Amino acid sequence: MLRRVTILLESYEAKALVIGLPSRLDGTEGAAAEAARSIAAKFQRSLSVPVYLQNESLTTFAAESHLKSVGRSEGEIERQIDSEAAAIILRDFINRQQP
Repeated sequence: MLRRVTILLESYEAKALVIGLPSRLDGTEGAAAEAARSIAAKFQRSLSVPVYLQNESLTTFAAESHLKSVGRSEGEIERQIDSEAAAIILRDFINRQQP
């Protein structure tokens, strides 16, 4: 996986890697968040760009709502939901960086 991510980062001339951090609705972290933190730490040790964690709470719900609101079919939603959720995570990260 590291090799594939490295190739993607280089091909897009990425300046950072943003990884979704799954938190529970009450803000606590469970096993999935622990796994995301572990993966982020491994990437940080191996990559030449900074690695950031971004809260991904409710992004799948928001992605599904958006896709439904623009008239996507159930099949399209199923195929596009992960990409849409990733876009929301990245947008939230960028918005968080602005003063």
